[in-house]
Amino acid sequence: MEYDALILAGGGSTRFGGVDKAMLVLDGVTLLDRVLTATVDATATVVVGPERTTCRPVAWTVEDPPSGGPLAGIAAGLAHGTAPVVVVLSCDLPWVTNADIATLLNGLGDHDGHGLQDPEGHEQHLATAYRRTKLAEAIEQAGDPRNRSVRRTLATLDLTWSAPTRAGRDVDTWSDLDG
Repeated sequence: MEYDALILAGGGSTRFGGVDKAMLVLDGVTLLDRVLTATVDATATVVVGPERTTCRPVAWTVEDPPSGGPLAGIAAGLAHGTAPVVVVLSCDLPWVTNADIATLLNGLGDHDGHGLQDPEGHEQHLATAYRRTKLAEAIEQAGDPRNRSVRRTLATLDLTWSAPTRAGRDVDTWSDLDG
């Protein structure tokens, strides 16, 4: 299935003391490059955040104004690419693989989106394949996306979820890197 990848990598990493979380290295590979490797089959890839050196060419954008939160980042990223499906991932998903992306795409079916759950069963809206038109409509209906909740904004979408998986575990603290 044709898809575009939209990677969010613009957060302040406050729980990491301001360290650029996207550039943290796990097993010799940055967190951002791990996600970019998982999405290598994307038709187009955009990273929302400051430009960095990456393992493969990508388009770059930032939300306007900067620091508007993940929904503003998604809105900015949707301006890139044209595939009917957009896989939205945060850069802090070090265990996501190409096989997990296939799971997202295969689980989409007739739904508006299909996402990963973390091992505790929490739904990860920033690890989800969405139908581009449905995602864009939900964001447009919300109005200004700055500092709005992704979960609340997308609550009207018909979303399904994977079984709990390590691939859905995001890294929010140093201890999360232990997996």
